[in-house]
Amino acid sequence: MNRPPLGEHITFLYVPQLEAAAQFYGELLGLPLALDQGTCRIYRLAAQSYLGLCQREGIDSAPKTGVIVTLLSPEVDAWYAYLSARGIAFEQPPKLNATYGIYHCFLRDPAGYLVEIQRFLDPNWDRSAAQP
Repeated sequence: MNRPPLGEHITFLYVPQLEAAAQFYGELLGLPLALDQGTCRIYRLAAQSYLGLCQREGIDSAPKTGVIVTLLSPEVDAWYAYLSARGIAFEQPPKLNATYGIYHCFLRDPAGYLVEIQRFLDPNWDRSAAQP
């Protein structure tokens, strides 16, 4: 039996205030809205990759642990400058992480999730491996 295909990916995050999260991901980061489901909104990250935000009662804006939303870009410094100019505070400015062969920075979204903007420096990073 062959493995069935997987064609797309959505990661859903629970947020206390959907409008604040939508402003951050949709307006500030400029992610296109793929689907508005009322209490959930799904944003396109890449051709077949999405981030879903769902409003849930009982979720607070305290820093979350165990989840990192990593956005890949060759322009880490440009993102840092762009978001800093718009008043976003960073937990870590851009720096080299030699252990993992990456250049990255960290910030928090309005719901408290850690957001990493990262560029792979490792020549073994193979984007084509994800192609079906």
